[in-house]
Amino acid sequence: ERAALARGARFVVGIDEVGRGPLAGPVTAAAVLLDLDCVPDGIDDSKRLTPARRRDLATELAACATVSVAHASVEEIDTLNILAAAELAMCRAVAALPLVPCHLLIDGNRVPQGLPCGAEAVVGGDGRVLSIAAASIAAKVARDTIMVELAQQFPGYGWETNMGYSSKGHIAALQDLGVTPHHRRSFAPVHKILYQGKSVSL
Repeated sequence: ERAALARGARFVVGIDEVGRGPLAGPVTAAAVLLDLDCVPDGIDDSKRLTPARRRDLATELAACATVSVAHASVEEIDTLNILAAAELAMCRAVAALPLVPCHLLIDGNRVPQGLPCGAEAVVGGDGRVLSIAAASIAAKVARDTIMVELAQQFPGYGWETNMGYSSKGHIAALQDLGVTPHHRRSFAPVHKILYQGKSVSL
């Protein structure tokens, strides 16, 4: 952030996404503009934090940073592919910001098309760049909340704990209970069950 600011960028925004790997649920991205004079203590890659700590930090970030969260749906994942859907969610998160950023720092090795300003990809950015780490927290908490809510509507798949990832329990539930509207049909384990003619829950 400070390097970009030193080059004259006024609003430097970090972007990260979560949810590329799960078999169910949306892919979620967040864009965060930090106030570098008011950064919550303990910001780190969301994977290194406990769920409770992530939630606390997400609340703090909402109070002292500019945070935008956006999603791409299961239907968009199946239509576009997961990489394109993740980049779509990133672009939506940027577009939903209440200001136009000057420079974007994006976790990973790709810069999505269609962004409103210059951007750079930072490999391992969620562990190296504060605003990207903040975005990883905001995205993770938002997506986990969605999956816990969906778990109440579709019990048995364990989404409240596995968040849609392919745990043993989730795979077993797919075999026993069938495929829900929130499963990604383009993902091999789900596609295989559909192809085998297992029951489909509508």
